[in-house]
Amino acid sequence: MLRFLLPLFAAMVLATVCAANTSRSIRPLPRPEAAVASGPPSVPSPLAVTVSPRPAMRLAVVLLRAPAVVADPADETGFQAWVRDFRALALAEGISRSTIARAFDGVTPNARVIDRDRSQSEFTRTLWDYLDSAASEARVANGRVALRDHRQTLAAIEGRYGVDAEIVAAIWGLESTYGTYRGDVPIIEAMATLAYDGRRRSFFEAELMAALRILDAGDIDRDDMRGSWAGAMGHTQFMPTSFLAHAVDFNGDGRRDIWGDDPADALASTARYLADNGWTTGQPWGLEVLLPADFDFTQSGDRIRRDASHWNRMGVRLADGGGRVPDHGPASILLPAGHSGVALVIYENFRVIETYNPADAYVIGVGHLADRISGGAAFRGGWPRDDRALTNDERFELQRRLTAAGFSTERVDGIIGPLTIQAVQDYQAAEGLVPDGYASLALLRRLRRG
Repeated sequence: MLRFLLPLFAAMVLATVCAANTSRSIRPLPRPEAAVASGPPSVPSPLAVTVSPRPAMRLAVVLLRAPAVVADPADETGFQAWVRDFRALALAEGISRSTIARAFDGVTPNARVIDRDRSQSEFTRTLWDYLDSAASEARVANGRVALRDHRQTLAAIEGRYGVDAEIVAAIWGLESTYGTYRGDVPIIEAMATLAYDGRRRSFFEAELMAALRILDAGDIDRDDMRGSWAGAMGHTQFMPTSFLAHAVDFNGDGRRDIWGDDPADALASTARYLADNGWTTGQPWGLEVLLPADFDFTQSGDRIRRDASHWNRMGVRLADGGGRVPDHGPASILLPAGHSGVALVIYENFRVIETYNPADAYVIGVGHLADRISGGAAFRGGWPRDDRALTNDERFELQRRLTAAGFSTERVDGIIGPLTIQAVQDYQAAEGLVPDGYASLALLRRLRRG
């Protein structure tokens, strides 16, 4: 099931926030749960895409140490006291005095950052609405131009890291519209503001410390270290911790520059990120498939992984020409909009892209945009365009009603994850419905009727 895209709060903290330019960003919110190696958490979810600004790659999960009181960002005296304490901490961590002095010179609380952080939209979009933008004709055409203009660089990056040039270009296209919108918020000021604010203090203190290390290494000057209001930076929107772990100096100028007009370092860093997280050269992210009339929908979902021969015996065929499912290792059948929508066979590289942004909509957007850039067709299957996404309140209600009907979701948290999807499938099977695990408004209305 396409997983519902929610902020990463609680024990696994993420900066549920921005891409390069929030008015233009189409990045879906990620979802919570188990952390992936050096990437962010990953968890299943269904239909909707929550439109909200947020950062791109995150190196690791950082546990919250909740402050006793959330600070008043307008309190300049309190902020400067916090900065003094953090400067001492940075010095103890080995950051040079000169870097610390330059970094915090004139830094004050950024009201714009706090306003954005506290007014994130609850508006939700369906997957198909998201894809209409993520893989629009304009974005596809611009991606082909970007691929052509940077073909030599992207070919060299693909040769070194084994990640398809089109995948790297697609991430570039979704993160910053091919470098057009890289963000203009001062990163040190933004990270300090959000850390002082206190609601996700540990996460932003870690990102701020990483940003200081980047300055200390000489990769960028403070005034040029700009990005989204929540810390995502450059052409492909790295968080500072991800930069430290994966950024490379691909053009050999002595700096890892993901901010400048030359995108080489940013694109190579993105490829290295994916390679570091297990990218398999030559393996597709996924392929559109046709399911047989008698397909067992309890076999769908990314928790069920089978080899190609299994799916071929079941009658699964490629949507493009009706060929057999190719063998690229264990694969799952994903139904991002239930049995009436597009069906995909997804491979391990799907999950690798998830480490960049753990939202199925984002992964499908990247993969589909990459396919279109390389000349592939739009999805052949349809979407249930009459459906709308469940609201936050409706997701909670769905879980409560499923549990009350005897199909426990284990917890009521508004997250349509694996347990809720299983409960939906069990309910559907008991009611004689197609057990595709699709958490739709029609399903909720049926539960309301008892």
